[in-house]
Amino acid sequence: MHHRPPAITLADLARRIEREIGVTASIGLSYNKLLAKLASEMDKPRGFGVIGRAEAVAYLAARPARAIPGVGEKLAARLAADGIMTVGDLQRLGAEGMARRFGAMGRRLAALAHGHDERSVVADRPAKSISAENTFDHDLSRLPELEAELWSLCELVARRLKRHALAGRTVVLKLKTAQFRILTRHHTLAKPTHLAEAIYKAAQPLLAREVGQRRFRLIGVGATALEAADAADTPDLFAAVAKHDVALERAMDKVREKFGDSAIRKGRSLAARPRWARAEE
Repeated sequence: MHHRPPAITLADLARRIEREIGVTASIGLSYNKLLAKLASEMDKPRGFGVIGRAEAVAYLAARPARAIPGVGEKLAARLAADGIMTVGDLQRLGAEGMARRFGAMGRRLAALAHGHDERSVVADRPAKSISAENTFDHDLSRLPELEAELWSLCELVARRLKRHALAGRTVVLKLKTAQFRILTRHHTLAKPTHLAEAIYKAAQPLLAREVGQRRFRLIGVGATALEAADAADTPDLFAAVAKHDVALERAMDKVREKFGDSAIRKGRSLAARPRWARAEE
């Protein structure tokens, strides 16, 4: 469609996103959806991973079973109880072996384990969540540093929610430890919100409970259970977010609409942020 190799088109797109929007993108290139997604996670942040047909099976074999779409915590536990810890274990059992143990789902897992994925990419389905994350070049452990990162991401998520006329009822905090373990924590609000302050006040206690002896290389925050914006921030939410905070944020939104996103900031955003942190969609 672009009359040039896909890799060049993707590289140009990543540069354009960074130049025009100010966030980095990690790219995965392969011959199906499963492998392209895995390739995009190979070299974050700002990376470009490629998985070809010749190396796909070997690459998948070393991955944990959780790398396969649809293998959540409960299914992973069932697989582990059967001695299936890696995608390589799925490959060795094959389609018939997996079908005997897990029925039609087992046959599907065996196909994915060998790099066969017929799912199409759907670009126009409604968003299930809106989120943002930062990956650091150096691990962080101090709560004030992480809070500064969290606040900037809450503002970014709030702007995206408002731009799309959406509000989220559940706030999700994502952390990646120095050992690459992913932690997700959730807090469900009484009413949906698209206010940065409300998102931050829901996520900050979740963050504070995780900070201690561990170091983190990534932090993210998101809003899920999305609803139309006209359901957002009704007066009974003000128990969590003071009325003057709501009025202040709406006044700041009007200033930003007129003069740009950087025209006005809260003092919280002036906390020293690591120079190496970059927002990533």
